[in-house]
Amino acid sequence: MQKSIADWQNEVDHWIKTVGVKYFSELTNTAILMEEVGELARIMARKYGDQSFKNEETHTHLADEMADVLWVLMCLANQTGVNLGEALEKNIEKKTTRDSERHKNNPKLQ
Repeated sequence: MQKSIADWQNEVDHWIKTVGVKYFSELTNTAILMEEVGELARIMARKYGDQSFKNEETHTHLADEMADVLWVLMCLANQTGVNLGEALEKNIEKKTTRDSERHKNNPKLQ
């Protein structure tokens, strides 16, 4: 059985409190999140965009960078009392209602 987002949030919380000692401040974690998103963007720009990797540069793993982003996001959610599973469900409902015809009628997507 796969873990739910809530399960993962709980696992991150447990790890932080046992191995990581305590959470970094919310502001620090926000800065770390931006750093991790930047690392992900760097790989995307080189793997799927027009930039190339430097010769000495190791090709980091895309999945690992995505997991780093998710990890820090879960830390922030835990710190601020956000249930990411519920938030994602509400966000999908919002987008479905708001954009039910929008994308179908977008000539750029045809």
